Amino acid sequence: MELAFYLSGLVAVLATLGVITGRNPVHAVVYLIVSLIAVALVFFALGAPFAGALEIIVYAGAIMVLFVFVVMMLNLGAEAEADADGWRQPRHWIGPSLLALTLLGVLVYLLAGGDMARAIDGELLTARAVGLTLFGPWLMVVELAGLLLLGALVAASHVGRRSNPLRHRRGS
Repeated sequence: MELAFYLSGLVAVLATLGVITGRNPVHAVVYLIVSLIAVALVFFALGAPFAGALEIIVYAGAIMVLFVFVVMMLNLGAEAEADADGWRQPRHWIGPSLLALTLLGVLVYLLAGGDMARAIDGELLTARAVGLTLFGPWLMVVELAGLLLLGALVAASHVGRRSNPLRHRRGS
């Protein structure tokens, strides 16, 4: 179990370095996906399957789809069009592929070991435990974070609204 923890942690650090040093935003997003999946495997190795599942579903799934959509919607200019065939070169895909294969090896090691219930020291993190913690002693912090997010949503909606000059013309 400790080997899975250390290998997943190493992959997470290397993939995060790929995100930071990447020049192409699509390649950075691919490295970020690998990094988030590695962090999920760290959670699984530590005996927190709920946190690992949330990491995969929320971050590596939903938020990465949003990032890819934003990158696709950006106008990246002529140099991005010139580099459109660059993904065929091994230097662009060999890094994320090796890191993903390492994670696959860690996952096979964990599954083949047969003792998935065994974890590094600590207690099992369940959905009930997270709920009791968040809505017990941390209730006020959760409520304040919700109000802060609501205020940010209203501000973004207000700032994002553009006035249409044609709509305010008189005589039309």
